[in-house]
Amino acid sequence: MWSTKLATVSFFFPFLCLTLRQLNASKDQRKKQNRLHCLKERDPVISQGCSHGNMLIMWFQKLKHQEMSSPMKGGICRPFRPLKYSSVALFMLCSILLLLLYKVNIDWMSFKPTNKVCSTATVKLTAQPVSTCSFDSLSPEELLVFDSLRHVILWPETPSLKSDFSLNDTSDPRQSSFTILPRSGGGSWRVGDQLQVSIRIRDFHGRPKMSGGDVLLARLHNSTFHAGVAGHVVDHRNGSYSAFFSLLWEGRAQVEVVLVHPSEAVTVLQKLTEEQPGRIYFQSLFRSGSVSETTTCNLCLTGTQQSFCNYTDLRTGEPWFCFKPHKLDCDARISHAKGGFRKNLKSTEEKLFQCGVNMKVSIPASGPENINVLPNSKDGNEMTFKVRPSGYYYKGAWQALDGSRVHQFNSSAISQCLKGKAVHIYGDSTVRQWYEYLTNSLPDLKEFDLKTPKQSGLLMALDYVNKILVTFRSHGPPIRFANLPVSQLHYVVSELDSVIGGTNTVVVIGVWSHFSTFPVEVYVRRLLNIRKAVARLLSRAPGTTVVIRTANPKEMTLYESLTNSDWFSLQRDKMLREIFRKTNVKLVDAWEMIVAHHLPHKLHPESDIVKNMIDVLLSFVCPVADFEDFSSVSRS
Repeated sequence: MWSTKLATVSFFFPFLCLTLRQLNASKDQRKKQNRLHCLKERDPVISQGCSHGNMLIMWFQKLKHQEMSSPMKGGICRPFRPLKYSSVALFMLCSILLLLLYKVNIDWMSFKPTNKVCSTATVKLTAQPVSTCSFDSLSPEELLVFDSLRHVILWPETPSLKSDFSLNDTSDPRQSSFTILPRSGGGSWRVGDQLQVSIRIRDFHGRPKMSGGDVLLARLHNSTFHAGVAGHVVDHRNGSYSAFFSLLWEGRAQVEVVLVHPSEAVTVLQKLTEEQPGRIYFQSLFRSGSVSETTTCNLCLTGTQQSFCNYTDLRTGEPWFCFKPHKLDCDARISHAKGGFRKNLKSTEEKLFQCGVNMKVSIPASGPENINVLPNSKDGNEMTFKVRPSGYYYKGAWQALDGSRVHQFNSSAISQCLKGKAVHIYGDSTVRQWYEYLTNSLPDLKEFDLKTPKQSGLLMALDYVNKILVTFRSHGPPIRFANLPVSQLHYVVSELDSVIGGTNTVVVIGVWSHFSTFPVEVYVRRLLNIRKAVARLLSRAPGTTVVIRTANPKEMTLYESLTNSDWFSLQRDKMLREIFRKTNVKLVDAWEMIVAHHLPHKLHPESDIVKNMIDVLLSFVCPVADFEDFSSVSRS
């Protein structure tokens, strides 16, 4: 603060000196004119020939001699001094100026050219909130890509809500029902067939709904075999839905359909995103010496404060803003944290998000809820599905349906697979969970205490004997962690550009959960930047294995619904799959792996599910040809 004020005084000091010099020069000139006026009055010769320099000098010397030899008398003209008190006035002027500069917080230092990422931008002061940016702004190139992807997240039109709408007119899972349709062509169900289920949604009065937009999840499972597969739900936009299941095991198969959100709740979620994209806000602490201030931050700021700090990432253009502190500069920012959540919801709207009533509630069957599946009558294992899932569980182990084989890895097999490799994990806490699983599973993988926050990293573990390196670092803002130093806020793109890569390098990316409250454009911009960085990495190091973890459903409360709803996650998951569809990356389908499992949905799934995710990851790193070298170790 004092450095800024000293710089301000230094800025104005030359101007004050120049002004003082001009005033003194003006004073001397007026003295000479005044003395000449007096000489003219005393001698007519001077009055007549004052243009002659010699006469003027002679009479001036004469007058000077007279003034020095005798006291001035009343008849002698006294020089006129209009600036007698100029020094006092100048001193007062300087004092007032310095006082104003001290009281008014003017950041003159911001006028200097700088190469810092942070900068200060002034917005027009008005009584009404003024938006300083746009949450859904995209570059022309990004907008072109986004327009081509809109169909991926196109959702059926949901009912508009009147201010006095009744809960009884909304979707009721207990009044709704599903029906297993007969096998096409008749006969018994066999492995390789596709089961179709018809779902009918009704309101609390029991009346059939006439519009779509409800959020449904479906799975087929067998508790005896610990088997399960996710179903594919089709919305017919008239209150009826179809769920399709691939029959992948012999024996009993039971259908389960869950209403995640009624269509009316989706209307509220859409409105929240449009009208309150900043309902989760963030804060940063600014500190310099003994002075500290905390201000609000976000991807976009709306308010009446005079100025804000722009922390937009220069490499990617990812925006981030904080309101500027009153007494500190933008470069005094030291920490980032989640500030809070603004819940601006009507009481009637809250009723659309009730656990056990209309949120994550099972829909009953109108007839049998299970079937018996016979072996495939065809020779071989050929199976034809109209809608193919990514995989399924059988005996608790995930089986892929893309032609690859998922191996089961114990700690010894993990060490053999990762021997001589570096695994870099970037993203949110759902992939940090993978880092924690590896460090807990491998006794020789020792963590280094880098004195960094456990939530964000950098976290590092090393198996010196097997030369295994595992690291984790969280993605950059928006990130809803408690309190992080700004020095630990790194964008995934920057991290990827620093990776050397190669056949012994594995990169894991999981970025989705912290983007749910923002318009989907924000997430698309982040994914497009990451995709470019992945392309650069694979271009300079083609042997690098890049794996992306998808989003997943989770437990639901009112808060979770408004901030991390499964509907938000589903929309972003669809975008992620489409953006990386034609790239040379591998996907771990966390969405289907959690939907298909019998364990409850959680943001951070149970260890059995995480173990299967790690098996899929390591099967990408060590496929069949490599796995044979240590398969005996895995079975031990």
